[in-house]
Amino acid sequence: MRTLLKFWLALLCLLPVIGQAADNFPAQQTLAGQALTLNGKGIRTKAFFNLYTAGLYVQAKSTDAAAILASDTPTAIRLEVTSSMITSEKMEEAVREGFKKSTADPAIQPRIEQLIGVFKEEIKEGDVYDFVYKPTNVVIIKNGKPSATIAGNDFKQALFGIWLGENPVQASLKKALLGQ
Repeated sequence: MRTLLKFWLALLCLLPVIGQAADNFPAQQTLAGQALTLNGKGIRTKAFFNLYTAGLYVQAKSTDAAAILASDTPTAIRLEVTSSMITSEKMEEAVREGFKKSTADPAIQPRIEQLIGVFKEEIKEGDVYDFVYKPTNVVIIKNGKPSATIAGNDFKQALFGIWLGENPVQASLKKALLGQ
């Protein structure tokens, strides 16, 4: 009984420290030179493991995935890696699988390879990736530093379609990003 009481007291002492973790998903974020609003966020899981947390930022909140994908306005998806299971190789595999589900357009293949190049650098738990669409291109930012710029609204639609498309990587994550 005493051991259990000590455990609970120790846990209560840790709560203030746990609550001070950085919030990488603020309600408002300035991206693409514009204030964007967090539309929703969720956790990507696979086989009961949490892999990353994702947040969707838009100009005006929406539950319409098709409208978000089709829009030519600043939009962003933020990913925070929450698992050491994510490696460069696994991220490359996941990106390729996601694009296969999102689009059949062979014209964007060179741009997919450009995106995969960003993931060649070591990926660690705690890394934050922002995929920021500014009309005409997607800027990829890793841990606050620009890593690549990839042209095209068609690329934005295919990339964001990984999470928001008709065949998303995880249906529950899509719902969470749409604020549902």
